[in-house]
Amino acid sequence: MKKFLLAAVAASVIAGPLMAQPYGGHNDRSRYEQNYNDRGHDNRRNDNRGQYSRHDRRNDNQYRSWNRGDRFDRRYASNYRVISSPRHYRLHDAPRGYRWVQSGNDALLIGITTGVIASVLANAIN
Repeated sequence: MKKFLLAAVAASVIAGPLMAQPYGGHNDRSRYEQNYNDRGHDNRRNDNRGQYSRHDRRNDNQYRSWNRGDRFDRRYASNYRVISSPRHYRLHDAPRGYRWVQSGNDALLIGITTGVIASVLANAIN
């Protein structure tokens, strides 16, 4: 019985890699060549008409205009930081549950728990 189990384990260890086949029969380079032409433009059709494709996207560092009532996400804020001394920028102290943050040259009053913008002061920080 012991010899039979050892033989079965040895056979499965040896047969496993031998039975493995390459995925799809081609490598990643051929998929890249199928989707992009020689200038690097995407050959696939973009069905999202009216939206920007990956190559036509506007500059990622473009100014984002914030509106009152929007949910603030710091990933989309340029030059994000929490304003620790609002009086230095001639801002009133934030009420309880809110804080002032900077996005570009704008000062935004944000709800700490909800992330909703309560006030926007455009070009308040120079």
